[in-house]
Amino acid sequence: MDFSLALPMLPPEHFLPLARAAEAAGFAGVAVPESVFFPEQVSADYPYTADGGRFWAPETPFLDPFVAIPAMAAVTERLRFYTNVLKLGIRDPLLVAKTVSSAAAMADGRVGLGVGLSWIPEEFEWLGKDMRTRGKRTDEAIEIIRLVCTGEWVEYHGRHYDFGRLMVRPVPSLPVPIYVGGLSEPGLRRAARLADGWISVANTTAEIAEVVPRLGELRAEYGRAGSPFEIKALCTDVFDAAGFRRMEALGVTDAMVCPWYYRPGDTEALDHQVDAVHWFGDEVIAGFSG
Repeated sequence: MDFSLALPMLPPEHFLPLARAAEAAGFAGVAVPESVFFPEQVSADYPYTADGGRFWAPETPFLDPFVAIPAMAAVTERLRFYTNVLKLGIRDPLLVAKTVSSAAAMADGRVGLGVGLSWIPEEFEWLGKDMRTRGKRTDEAIEIIRLVCTGEWVEYHGRHYDFGRLMVRPVPSLPVPIYVGGLSEPGLRRAARLADGWISVANTTAEIAEVVPRLGELRAEYGRAGSPFEIKALCTDVFDAAGFRRMEALGVTDAMVCPWYYRPGDTEALDHQVDAVHWFGDEVIAGFSG
């Protein structure tokens, strides 16, 4: 099992030092979240808290991942970077494909794409997208991104997107892996049918224990049981090596962690975050490697 450093809503000046520290500590990757804007009033509940409220303040920083990822890739040599998750339902897939292919080409194939739908009605309304069709449009968008990132002449004729023959260059030497998030049945089906893996939000090991077998069933249903498939998970009830071993036994291939929450100290301070990354490398990652 690999480990990825999750960078949740951090100030811009934290990204490069943490990327360097993660590479030195033995992390395999870095996961970067995203959000376009904060509506002052949101007409829907946040789906991942008990009361439906967002747990971050409006002024919380959210760097655009495709600004942050190339910057971190430029100061590292080995780390892989992926979004967790890009809200594909509010974006034009051709523009996403162009951005992803360029970033992956510059980072020598070290860029992946984790995608979701978005839950905020105002994002769809103010960005001119139909929220009702977000699932079907995301399915088509994944297909389009895969096509465009080949660098060949491609065309697409779907229900929601339609274009003639075009080519986008540059593209990376290796295909860009795509990971799909979501605990809903449609989300799991989307991951099983279209993606290279499934990616979690903040979940418990009990939730992961339910998701992984279901993904296996769905992949068999779609004739994909024998193809490689990653499980990227951040478990809120795992804090030590024994817990990560349990995650590995459940089928998790990449554990996402924020190690500064596992240690006493100021969790918002950069020096504490960097120290915690190195501590995690020594105490957990080194043991797994051994």
